[in-house]
Amino acid sequence: MVTHQPRLADRPGLRSHTHQAFLLLRTVFTIAPILFGLDKFFNVMVDWTTYLAPIATDIIPVSPQAFMYAVGVIEILAGILVAWKPRIGSLVVAAWLAGIIINLLLVPGYFDVALRDFGLLVGALALNRLSSDDKH
Repeated sequence: MVTHQPRLADRPGLRSHTHQAFLLLRTVFTIAPILFGLDKFFNVMVDWTTYLAPIATDIIPVSPQAFMYAVGVIEILAGILVAWKPRIGSLVVAAWLAGIIINLLLVPGYFDVALRDFGLLVGALALNRLSSDDKH
């Protein structure tokens, strides 16, 4: 007896293009902040302190690396929040990215990275809209 196994696209819940987009964005905005947050403690991908505007440590008088440790904790928590409550977490990530963009605009030579992060901010806002539609 041959049984019919439905294709992935035919399964309820995955058929909708908007739901697929929601899952893709939620996955990326969960994993990326957690990975980048963890790397703030190890600096494997990059020395994150080079992206920090000097005014940041003037306002909060700690070493650049200590500042990055705090940034890492916040990014990890933001990624977890996206996984748990994507509608709220996406807004936290969007606000966080806005802060990163402002920081990068204060550091000469990183305008291209600020533009990339603006694209990520738009993606986080798209996740928020999709989260509202899917009742997540």
